[in-house]
This record gives sequence, structure tokens and C-alpha cells, in this order.
Amino acid sequence: MVRTVTVGLDGSPEARAAAEWAAREAQLRGLPLKLVHVAEPAPAPVAQAPLVGPETRQHWTPQLPDESAEGLRLRHPGLEVLTEQLTGGVPEALCEAAGLADLLVLGSRGFGGIGGFVVGSVSLAVVARVERPVVLVRGGEQAADEHRMDPAGVPSAAAPFRPVVLGLDADHPDDTLLEFAFDAAVRRETPLRVVSAWPETATSYYRFPGDAELQDDLERSHRTALAEALRPWRQKFPGVDVIETSRCGSAAQAVVDASRDASLAVVGRRIRTGPLGAHIGHVTHAALHHISAPVAVVAHG
Repeated sequence: MVRTVTVGLDGSPEARAAAEWAAREAQLRGLPLKLVHVAEPAPAPVAQAPLVGPETRQHWTPQLPDESAEGLRLRHPGLEVLTEQLTGGVPEALCEAAGLADLLVLGSRGFGGIGGFVVGSVSLAVVARVERPVVLVRGGEQAADEHRMDPAGVPSAAAPFRPVVLGLDADHPDDTLLEFAFDAAVRRETPLRVVSAWPETATSYYRFPGDAELQDDLERSHRTALAEALRPWRQKFPGVDVIETSRCGSAAQAVVDASRDASLAVVGRRIRTGPLGAHIGHVTHAALHHISAPVAVVAHG
């Protein structure tokens, strides 16, 4: 089996941005890029309409993967680009494709009506079900967006990468999640900012005697747990500059706040199912809807 970075392609602007990001990631990893298109028949009104524009028809053209591959090869010399045409339900086909990939990349639309990003039902269904890492990329994402300003103060893909941000539960650290984040920082030659949070005490709103000491003890305990969780990974990746951020409050808000200048945000999804099916967790949900940088969701046990 050939290891690949795989991207779901449907002709939309957000899918094109995802394909460009996936091409850059494939080059960082030294892997081929695979473009996967799930063929769905054009609805009758679209198929019969003589004035439908090319942008609309592109969603249903079987030539889409080959045409996209040709452009990506031109823009990314030396990159091996593979194509695959699948049929069936889109979430099911993408989940199957993800199982054969090192990484699956999907596009996500722009801001919704209340200041958050719109994550489609297909993307959410795939993220909640697959056990391989999935990256969601916003429409309009540019290579320069992942990099710091150049000396003239202009965004430039030639400047160093912005930091990779990892949201971590210090009490239950997972090796799969940590290895993905450290590896991403190594490939980008950029710092790794590890963000962890703990909840406020139940009595914090009432200012009982001793609350300040209790809060200090909790903070020290959490910082110690975070340092211990990262210790073996600092040793395994000595070249990575690790920035530890620990704070009291919402873990979801902490990750969103820390990712405002990130090149990539990394969050976990615990593999578990319940009576209502798979779910992604509130921190991952917040990251997908409120972080503008690409977001990697790493499933773990």
C-alpha cells in the first residue's frame, strides 16, 4: 500500500484550498498526494440547464481529479499526484479513503452568521468516524497565511512558519496526539505551543477562606502534570522549542485563543461511541468552528 496525503475534492473553493494545503503537506512529508473525488450524478435540473456556469458543473464533472492534478503538478514541481474516482455516499467513501491514508484533508467554508466557521455535515461526519488524522482547511487559505511576516512586514511563504499549537489534556495525555504535534513542528522547523487548562473550583465564585491557596495548589499540580507529560517528548524531539501554556478556565477557549497566530492547530478526538453514535467532543468542536488556521483532528484511544 502506498502511503499518501489524501484530499477530498469536489470543485468548490474550499476544496481547492484544501488541495493546495495537502500538496504542501505532502511535500513536507515526502509522500505522494492523492486526489479523491466521489462521483455523484448531477441533479436533473442541473444536467438539463443550458446556462449553468462551469463553476457549478465542475462539481459533477468526472474530469475534475485529472484537471486538478495537472495544475497541482505545475504549481508543486516534483510532487507525485495520484487520482482516484469513487462512487457511493460521500461520507462513507471519504471514510474508506481515510483508512488508507497517512492523513485526510478536507475543505471547510468561511464564517457563519455568528462569527464562527461553517463546518459541513460531511466533514463533521468524517471527522467523527475515521481513526486517521483529518485536517480541515478554510476556503481562501494561502501558503503565506501559515508563515510569519517577512522583514518588510508582509506575509510571505519564504518566512519561518508560525507555531504549531496543541490542545492537550495534561491528566490524560495521548502518545498518538503528542507524536503528531511534535512531528508537525519538526517538519515546519517551528515552536510547538502546548495548551492545557483546568476548571475553576466549585467554590471559586464565593471567595471562601483558603480558596487562593487551593487555586495555587491546583495550578502547581497542573503545571507539574503538563511538564511530566511532555518530558519524554522533549527528549525524543530535542530540536523542538516547546512553549507550555497552562491556565484555569475553559479548555476550548484556551485552545482557540492560543491558535490565533498558528500555522496548524492540533486537537484530539477520543475514539468512543455511545447510544447516539460517535461524537467529537466540545474542545474539538470549538476548534473546528472558531480557529482560522488549518485544524488537525487526531483520533486516539
